[in-house]
Amino acid sequence: MTTLLGYRSLVQEAAALQSGVDDPLDAVRRTCDRIDAVDPRIRAFVPEPGRRDRLTAAARELASAGPPGPAGRPALYGVPVGVKDIVHVDGLPTRAGSALPPDELAGPQAVVVDRLRLAGALIAGKTVTAEFAVTAPGPTRNPHNPAHTPGGSSSGSAAAVAAGMVPLAIGTQTVGSMIRPAAYCGVVGFKPTYGRIPLDGVIPNALSFDTLGCYATELAGIALAAPVLCDDWRTADAEVPGGRPVLGVPAGPYLERAAAGALHAFAAQQGLLTAAGYEVREVPVMADFAQVAADLFTMNRYEVARAHTEWFARHADLYREQTTAALLEGQAIGDAAYRAAAERRTAFRERLAADGAVAGIDLWIAPAATGPAAADLTTTGSAIMCLPWSNAGLPSLSLPAGRAVNGLPLGLQLVGRSGADESLLTWAVDVERVLNETFGDPAAAAGH
Repeated sequence: MTTLLGYRSLVQEAAALQSGVDDPLDAVRRTCDRIDAVDPRIRAFVPEPGRRDRLTAAARELASAGPPGPAGRPALYGVPVGVKDIVHVDGLPTRAGSALPPDELAGPQAVVVDRLRLAGALIAGKTVTAEFAVTAPGPTRNPHNPAHTPGGSSSGSAAAVAAGMVPLAIGTQTVGSMIRPAAYCGVVGFKPTYGRIPLDGVIPNALSFDTLGCYATELAGIALAAPVLCDDWRTADAEVPGGRPVLGVPAGPYLERAAAGALHAFAAQQGLLTAAGYEVREVPVMADFAQVAADLFTMNRYEVARAHTEWFARHADLYREQTTAALLEGQAIGDAAYRAAAERRTAFRERLAADGAVAGIDLWIAPAATGPAAADLTTTGSAIMCLPWSNAGLPSLSLPAGRAVNGLPLGLQLVGRSGADESLLTWAVDVERVLNETFGDPAAAAGH
């Protein structure tokens, strides 16, 4: 647990930089010192010779170009941010966790990075991803226990925040690649509504599902970053929901995919929320969950195979075994099977929304993963607990919610309505408070 000591939350870091208590050079020194001390063991960042010199030059440029005082400084002024290595950043190669030549994968800087830089952020570096954000794990270790997986595919981003190397990191989710690593690493992960952050400049996995998101140590950090990253963020008082949300438990075959320990912890989490005054309703849904999962798999594999048509034709021998298997599976899926799966997905989305509305549900709650991070570095874990929500394109959060018997973190997943990301974050504030009062605030415990 020593890797989790001695860092500041995004809100604290941003406040110090905004006020002038710190300047961007302070932030760079702190970040680079932390990476030098911790990353040889955690391996969350893609190695970068000259990182400190590059960031120091960027910090000096930012400080000299910005206003002389706090007035007018943008929201993320001087904040170091990790960026998943399928997202193009000017001046840094994109390798996507692969052995392909970086020149093959090059492209214009991603819109999400443009937004970070416009908000004053400094790009601390590229964070490790599973190869092409599929399933072949990168070298990253779980900061809570390096013998355990950090999850994937946004492994480096989640671990970099959990280990205190950066207060904010960018990841992506196709099925479970934001929410599961957040749960495994004990941080807050936010996957917005599908399409809420433009994907321009991001190497695709499956474009019908791919969604950019972010990690921080606490919900307040997510709330600071979301308006910077997301399209058309609404902050007016009229948009803030009043009262407590009605929470829905998705009973049925989906929930039964979680391991016994995760279900036991989830029952305890429900009990805490009920005792705190929340109405928690059990709603039978997704009786056809096996078909829902099969349809997502069909669409995902079909799309990833076609995204890699040219690269795979030229460099098949450079792809790792798990990625090759996924691409070959996708090549074997025909257009008719894909269209049928897409039609069923549309029907599933409509049915899930109707079921929630009829039951009066504001937020769904569920385990963020099937259990804690496994002691297995050859896998990134199961994404099944995120699958239906990603399939429906819904906004979701993972909040730290206690620990398993082996001491590793667990997460509670909150899922909002499509496009209602603002309500999800607003309602989650009190849920986070309830969880922290029982399990302890991970940020406070880490020495913020």
